[in-house]
Amino acid sequence: MSLIKQLWLTILVLLLLTLGGSLFIGTLTSKQYIEQELRIKNADNAHALALSLSQLDKDPVTVELLVSAQFDTGHYRRIELTSPEGEKLEQRVSDAVTTDAPAWFVDLVDFDVPPGTAVVQDGWKQFATITLETHVGYAYSALWRNVLDLMAWFAVAALVSAVLAWWIVRTIRRPLQTVVTQARNIGERRFTISSVPRTRELRDVVQAMNQLSTVVSRMLAEETHKLDKLRRRLQHDEVTGVAKRDTLIHRLDAMLTSDSQRSAGHLVMVRIANLAALNDRLGYLATNQLLVEVADRLRRLADDYDDGLVGRLNGTDFGMILPGCDDSVQLRAAIAHRLHEQSITEHGDVELPVSLVAYTRDNTRGELLSALDGALAKAEARGDMAIEIATTDAGQLPYHTHDDWRRALDEALTTHGVQLARYPVLDDHRRLLHHECPARLMLGGDWQPAGLFLPWASRAGLNQAIDLAVVDTALHTIATDAIPLGINLSSESIRDTGFVAALRQRLQAHPQSASRLWIEVPESAAVRHMAAFRALSQEIRPFGCRLGIEHVGPEFAKLESLHDLGLAYLKVDSSLVRHIDKDDQTHPFLRGIATLSHSIGVLVIAEGVGNRAEQETLFDLGFDGVTGPGVTDRQD
Repeated sequence: MSLIKQLWLTILVLLLLTLGGSLFIGTLTSKQYIEQELRIKNADNAHALALSLSQLDKDPVTVELLVSAQFDTGHYRRIELTSPEGEKLEQRVSDAVTTDAPAWFVDLVDFDVPPGTAVVQDGWKQFATITLETHVGYAYSALWRNVLDLMAWFAVAALVSAVLAWWIVRTIRRPLQTVVTQARNIGERRFTISSVPRTRELRDVVQAMNQLSTVVSRMLAEETHKLDKLRRRLQHDEVTGVAKRDTLIHRLDAMLTSDSQRSAGHLVMVRIANLAALNDRLGYLATNQLLVEVADRLRRLADDYDDGLVGRLNGTDFGMILPGCDDSVQLRAAIAHRLHEQSITEHGDVELPVSLVAYTRDNTRGELLSALDGALAKAEARGDMAIEIATTDAGQLPYHTHDDWRRALDEALTTHGVQLARYPVLDDHRRLLHHECPARLMLGGDWQPAGLFLPWASRAGLNQAIDLAVVDTALHTIATDAIPLGINLSSESIRDTGFVAALRQRLQAHPQSASRLWIEVPESAAVRHMAAFRALSQEIRPFGCRLGIEHVGPEFAKLESLHDLGLAYLKVDSSLVRHIDKDDQTHPFLRGIATLSHSIGVLVIAEGVGNRAEQETLFDLGFDGVTGPGVTDRQD
């Protein structure tokens, strides 16, 4: 039973005890008073009547008239005149009901009033004994009306007391509810700060819980910054602050094998052609400053794209991955504006030849880098800040124009709907956590992977429609197969309030299936659109869905501000776990992610795991689950 219910029950019991006790005492006191008054009345009336009869002649007619007159005017139940020998000389009796009190009340009260007696004298002799008994029906009526009046007054008092108690309980309940909400937030791994109530006991509790939330939040922030510092030391170039070559290559491999929107975009290579001469002419410090300025300009360009990354390939070359970038001409103009239209340094001319190439999941890393190298050589030979657009011999896409893709996507959604692939996510005991379910669409006569059509769906504005179709299919599949499924939501969808409202309606219509649904969004979307991500979390939390973030790594430090959302899991990007069994440099960073996440009850899952050795290493580092091409739910 809740504390509020106990408080209300206590108030109700106190009111009932007060009402019952007051009513009992009042009724008992009134009964005793009425009995005493009736006893005195009987005695006084008997003596008065006896005195009157003693002074009159004792003829029967006179006696009868006097007794009858007394009986008719005094509301008596019985007047009886008895001779000394026991003979009844006169008797008047009335059995008429003279009360409006209920019978149960009469039986409960039951007045005990003895009759009044007196002796009638005839000179010096005793003429008779008179017995007089007042009718108590009127006493019952008076007492009943008194009880009703008491109950009415107590009802009014109880109503006023209830209103006052409601106000008191409400003033207590508001801070108490704040305490309960904060306790639930902590239980859901959301460390919030609550306002301090004025009630002393509750104030102490809230202050203690606020202190706990503050300490945990500060600890998370400190540990996150330490991990990010470690990550930067391991993965970033010391001079420019951009990613090292291995980090950039691993990210490229992850994107080329991705089944999401980031599997298509552009690669860019920038070279400082005359770096050796500049170093001789400008000196070490000025040359490093030049490298930093070039890196900063490239980083600002990459920040315009989700999951954009800049890396230093060698002493003179920078590489840049721009997922979702689909227009080579527009990108060429943006690069020219960032690098060429403004002087890169005040120390003379700097040649910055650039090559760029579009990539898709049909490409390989080797052919992309080869195409970039060839185009960069042409740009360097041309000089004058040249920008070359390279091409690859990748497989042909089923459609080529924007309109063709839009018509094909609309037709696929309308005719065939969405199919969900299944990739198991297993824990260290090879138990299923959930199935990762990227979407498939019927395009060109085949079920095509999401990495092929999602970039075009984004350009056509169909991401929301595809994501809703994925949600519908997942909920239906869960209801049929009773297995947990994980789905991905795009950045465009979580920013669309209409989509979030439609998602809530679907979850509300399928509460059983919703409790087995795992929903994840890319790290870049969660960080860049934090308000929308928070709104999504608040909308789906009541339905028991598990909310997570995928591709975690590059912006892990920024996730500290999301600790109050009650995240269920993180999926670490495959670029961080690739060849983890052979390269132990990132072990401290990955172990730190696992430890920090476990401290707030968040599962840590590795993406893109390629073999059993990587799985064992990741589990040794504290990971809770793995998924990828090397993970199957078959027993080895």
